[in-house]
Amino acid sequence: MKKFFLIALLPLFLASCGSSKTVHSDATRSLPDKGTTRVSSATAENIVNYAMTFEGTKYKFGGTSKKGMDCSGLIYTAFNKEKVWLPRISRDMAREGKSIPLRQTDVGDLLFFQTNKSSRVINHVGLVVESLGGAIKFIHSTTSRGVIISSLDERYWNDAFVEVRRMM
Repeated sequence: MKKFFLIALLPLFLASCGSSKTVHSDATRSLPDKGTTRVSSATAENIVNYAMTFEGTKYKFGGTSKKGMDCSGLIYTAFNKEKVWLPRISRDMAREGKSIPLRQTDVGDLLFFQTNKSSRVINHVGLVVESLGGAIKFIHSTTSRGVIISSLDERYWNDAFVEVRRMM
């Protein structure tokens, strides 16, 4: 009975990455117009470097600190450090910036995923930390392993992939 209960709760945890917690920010730099391209690779590097400081942090729904964070909390926090405002929820983040072809992916871009195929809504986001020769690595927070770096070559992430968006 206990095992059945745990299995029944698993889909909830897998679909829970996009927090609905309202967060207010003092960020002063907003996103550029949707037609613009990357303004500063230094800013992208700073965002990635800050996000990497959270590697190993445990998962916490709605979290935005070393005590725990969810996927959108990681992205929100890393961009906010550089005074770039993003919405707090992954599905809302997916409406920002500019959609770009996967082959043009660069460090600092965001990857969006649908990990719950029955809901058909974006519920997960990752930040590209490396893009070399078509191999894309991204940092994100998972319910099972916390903040980790994964590869888009991994079947699970490749199958759940929806789009890549450039925010700067």
